[in-house]
Amino acid sequence: MAIYTRTFNQEDFSTPQKAADAVKRKALEMGADVVGIGNIERWAGAPIQMDPKQIMPECKSIIGMVFRVERGSLRGIEEGTFFSNYSAMGYGGITYLYMPMTVINLSKFIEDNGSEAIPMGHQSDWRGIDNEGFAGENYSRPVRKGQAMPDVMIQLRIAAYLCGLGEIGFSKMFLSPQFGPRCRVGIILTDLELEPDPIYGGPKLCNRCMACVRACPGHAFSTEKTVKVNLAGHEVEWSDLNMSACNTSFVGAKDSGVEQKDPYVPGVPTSVPGEWSPFYHKPRNLYNTGQAVCGARGCTRACMISLEARGVLQNTFRKKFRRRPEWRVDWNTPPEYSKGTVFRKREGDAVHAD
Repeated sequence: MAIYTRTFNQEDFSTPQKAADAVKRKALEMGADVVGIGNIERWAGAPIQMDPKQIMPECKSIIGMVFRVERGSLRGIEEGTFFSNYSAMGYGGITYLYMPMTVINLSKFIEDNGSEAIPMGHQSDWRGIDNEGFAGENYSRPVRKGQAMPDVMIQLRIAAYLCGLGEIGFSKMFLSPQFGPRCRVGIILTDLELEPDPIYGGPKLCNRCMACVRACPGHAFSTEKTVKVNLAGHEVEWSDLNMSACNTSFVGAKDSGVEQKDPYVPGVPTSVPGEWSPFYHKPRNLYNTGQAVCGARGCTRACMISLEARGVLQNTFRKKFRRRPEWRVDWNTPPEYSKGTVFRKREGDAVHAD
């Protein structure tokens, strides 16, 4: 028997147009839902800690891919009965399993044909800046004069915008015309010159309806203060997000202001469960970052409901998403367990709910 191997330099990458077509077709074949390309010039003026050329100085193109969050993965939280599915299948599982496999294999395809490619399936867990852009003190140091400190973090939502895949909404969520806010973004940096796609100029997605603001359990969105940036000659604006409030409500917690004997979040003495969490304590993370007990109540679910009602998304459904009144947990009253719920007594005897 002969050794079997991949083939090399078989694709026609002779022009940027042909190379882009081959790469896009392969991306969809490998599992991306949408794919677009931005030329590196669109990142001119990027902060040094977010500059792709700090990672790959010879980078010519960035390939952006949308991976949908399935609407059904939000169903269990919407009904209040199956919270882990969104954090696993709609969040951490996409970010740390499915998306990496796609960007790795697409990078292999590019490298099989003679160009270097860097797969990026998630934000860098080793990044040198926090989620508000500030460098970490005594964390890392540049290895050469004039270089960024490790690790550089490319802002994925901005990358998706610069690859022509959609908009950034008021909530700072990336919105695609196919799925609205139900998106995870993966990218590839390559020194292969690819024909770029235009910046998205289709039907307006975010109309500043403020559904995200009203529904966010952490009240994390400011309507008074915004962030404005210039991306490839386009002014883009979003709410100045209160990241602390977002991080707290994200895991189902709220700050009681009083030290608790048994806090909701270990190590956060004043934390208690919010009315958007049915859990007595924060559940463990799934796939590293999956801990979205809030179920993206404002930034994704409320936004998606608004976009679907306006009929602006390409991925349409026969039934509306919200079919029953929105639930809230009243932590000031004792729980009422349904008939058929069985608890185990410490001595081993079963006790049935009335």
